[in-house]
Order: sequence, then C-alpha cells, then structure tokens
Amino acid sequence: MSLVVSAIVYLVVYPRLIDATTEELVTGLESGLFTSVDLVNAYSTRILEVNSTLNVVTELNPDALSIAAQLDAERANGTTRGSLHGIPILIKGNIGTADKMSTTAGSFALLGATLPQDSGVAAKLRAAGVVILGKTNLSQWANFRSTNSTNGWSAYGGQTLGAYYPQQDPSGSSSGSGVASSLGLALATLGSETSGSILSPSQQNNLVGIKPTVGLTSRALVIPISERQDTVGPMTRTVRDAAYLLQAIAGKDPNDNYTLAQPFENPPDYVGALNFSSLRGKRIGIPRNIITGGSGVRPVLIAFESAIQTIRRAGATVVDNVNITAYALDQYLNGNASTIVVEADFVSDLPEKYLSKLVTNPQNVRNLADVRKFTQRFPPEDYPDRDTGIWDEALSLGFNNSSPQFWAAYQNNLEVAGRQGILGLLTNYSLDALMLPTDFSAGLPALIGTPVVTVPLGFYPANTTVVRNRRGTLVRRGPNIPFGLSFLGPAWSEASLIGYAYAFEQRTMARNQVQPYLVPTAELANIVSNTNASSRY
Repeated sequence: MSLVVSAIVYLVVYPRLIDATTEELVTGLESGLFTSVDLVNAYSTRILEVNSTLNVVTELNPDALSIAAQLDAERANGTTRGSLHGIPILIKGNIGTADKMSTTAGSFALLGATLPQDSGVAAKLRAAGVVILGKTNLSQWANFRSTNSTNGWSAYGGQTLGAYYPQQDPSGSSSGSGVASSLGLALATLGSETSGSILSPSQQNNLVGIKPTVGLTSRALVIPISERQDTVGPMTRTVRDAAYLLQAIAGKDPNDNYTLAQPFENPPDYVGALNFSSLRGKRIGIPRNIITGGSGVRPVLIAFESAIQTIRRAGATVVDNVNITAYALDQYLNGNASTIVVEADFVSDLPEKYLSKLVTNPQNVRNLADVRKFTQRFPPEDYPDRDTGIWDEALSLGFNNSSPQFWAAYQNNLEVAGRQGILGLLTNYSLDALMLPTDFSAGLPALIGTPVVTVPLGFYPANTTVVRNRRGTLVRRGPNIPFGLSFLGPAWSEASLIGYAYAFEQRTMARNQVQPYLVPTAELANIVSNTNASSRY
C-alpha cells in the first residue's frame, strides 16, 4: 500500500504599486498580506530610486514609519479611522503641516518656518488614518512668481521632470504630485489649483484629477494665491481612488469661511457616485468656441471626437456647439480682469492668510514685498534669470482685494464665466455638464470656482515632433505624452462629474495604453520578503 501526500501551494500575489488601487491596498492590509509599515518602506524605496532623476519629492516625513506602526497597531486592535487607514499619500509642498517637514512653496524664503497646526486638509487626512508620507515639488509659488520660469521648477526642489518622455515638461503647478502619482510613489497625491494646477499636470501625467468647487476642501494654512480661486484636490490613477481621497478631505472647516457655504451638512457620497451607467440620459454640452489651437493639438481633437462618440454610446445626449458669448470669449482670451483678481488677492492673502500665522519665520518675510526682496537677493532663488515679473505687476497695481478696482474686475469674471459662460450654457441648454479636452477646461471654471474632473483620454503618437518650452529645457509635446478629457459642472456638482468621468474611464481605460519610460522597480513583494527574512535572524 502506498501513501500519497498532496500539498497545496498558495501563490501570494502583491499588487504592482504603479497600478495599485485603494481597495487592493485595503484588502492587503485587512488580510495581513502586508502592513502600513511595509507600504511606507516600499513607497519610500521607490521615491529614492527615481528622485535623483526626476526631482519629484522634496520632503520625506521622518515620522512616517512610526505613524504607520501606530496605525498598524490600531488595525490589529480592531480600530480603523476610515477607508484610507494606513495608506501613504504625498501632498504638494504648499500644503502646511505642523510636523518635522517644511512647507516652502519651493522657496528658501519659507524654509524653516513653522505653523501652529496642520492645514485643514492635512488634519482631515490624519483623521482619516492616512500616512502623510512626504511633500512633492511644485512650480515655485504655485507658478505665481516668474513670467519666464519653467513648470516644475523651484529653488528648493529643483526641476521636476515627467516620466513619459525624457526631459518631459511635467506641467504645473502641482508638478511633483502629478509625477509621483503616475509612478506609484504613493497611492495618490494632493495638488492645489488656482487655474489649471491640478487639471494640467494630471492630464500631462496620465491621471485623474479633481479640481473641487472652491470651498469644498479647506485652504486654511495652504500657501495661498487667491481665496476666490484656490482649491485643493486629489490626483490619482483611477476615478475610484480620486473619489475615496476627495471623500476624506471634503467638508467644512471653521478656519476657512468659504467651506461654511457648503449647501450640505456632510459631503455627498462620492464613492457611491461611481456608476457605470452615470451618463445614461444626461445632456452633455460641447462649447466649441473655447477649443482653439493649431495642428499641434490635432491628436487631442481626434481623440476628443472619439470621446464624444463614446459618451453617446453610453446613453448621453450630446448638445454640440453650445458656445459662450462673443463678449465672454473676447474677455477670456484677451481681457485682464482675471489677472487683476489673482494679483490683488495674492497681495492680501499671502500675509493675512499665511505669513501672519507662522510661529517661526526665519527670514522675517511679512508680506509680498519682503518675499520679493529676499528672492532677488538670495542667489539660489535664481534671480534675475528667473524673474519676479508676476510679483512686480501685482505690487504695481497699487491696490489689494478690498478696493473698488478689484471688485469691478471680480464682477467681470463672474459675468464672463457665469451668465455669459459656463453657468449660462448649463442653464440655457438644460445641460448636466460640459465636456472639453483638458487643454481648454481650466480657465473659465477658475474664474467662478466651479468644479472640473479630468480623466485620461490618450497620448501623442510615436511620430509626434518634439516641441520644447520657451527655455528649450523641457519637452512640452512629444511622443507618448498623455492628454486628458474634462467634465465641467456647476458648483457642488462633484458627485455627478465623478460619475460621468467613471463611466467614461471604464469604457476606455485609456490610462493603460502607454507606460512611462522610467518606472521604479521596488515592489511590495521585495519589501515584505526582506522584512520576513530579517525577522528570522
């Protein structure tokens, strides 16, 4: 008689971190496949692997491992703070934290300055159980210093590069957040936007980006440009991940009075808005006269026409040529009211909403004039090669956001983007949303603080002629560089826009068509196996 012994071998499969989703990471944490400490180690290793080439992350949180260990202990005891418990997230370098990391906006003027407490969004992340892994580089001062600098450059962080083509312009100002999320250097990132600074780097780095309604997420202790336009939002690889992250940071904050205008006591269920059939029966408008540009954008326009057919097949009614008025178009393309508003807001908001709140201020910068003086005298700030033209113009206005001249410009913005622009189109044509290539989606919503969601649409073809930026240092357009599709709606319509973006994403999965040319090799499997091996000795 023979004895047959059979063995069952279980193959342990870890999620690839460049593709890992919220739910995959949560499942792994819940099952004990890996820990939050493992995630911090894995993501930190990936950051160190590519950071010398791409200059993505300026700060790694020295307390990240201890925070992760605490969150692991809470999970082991049956406690979780939320759906992102123990998940590492990177945040943009202008989002304040009261910890050992610096909040600099990429400037040495703020290096070593400290805050009395976390920013509103950082506090919400911590309350949700997120590990704030570090801070990402950005276009210095959120692209609000120079008229001749480059996207993704800051004095403190150097030049961030995108990962879809060598020397790729990462767009900005949330440049590091875009590249970090695209490469899986964290589950996701936070960016901030005044006009395009989430949407543009999201599309350029093959991401989903949500530019929320101004007031849906707190801006308290985020280094400001304009209280009327600034907003903080997620930059992620999937719409579902963006919904989870927005859910964590949305809500009222007594330190940001704009959030008190939210028309709900608690934010909507953004994750619950993820419905494959969201487009069915919806009326989506195409404002063609906003779409401009020459032959260089032809691949974008071809992909956009295909996207229109996709949403038609998904059950949407497409209402074409719902154009903004001639006056609105002229003001949008040629007017200066939008510039006046952000410059006057910056003159007021920088000292009032941020510099005056600092606990320590090593360079004693109290207002914009002080910051300009420091920048022009401190050689690492690269002045005058990178000028202070935006600040010069703002200070030469001679007024701030409490003046009658400011109010007239702001009212013009509301008219151009509101009644004669986005809001007029939505109302007059009974539309649920507008749809545009992301290249053209940021400007009007910025003026009235309304939301936009961008989702991957496509990539420039392999035979695309390389186009460089004005300095000749970055590739602005070239083979395999991504572009996106945007859904625009009225204030507080994020749940609907997320649904439309999800329905489009699930039908196209455009993100998966091209991979970055540079991808970190460190994975969870390496980290966990090394940890297990070390524990045996």
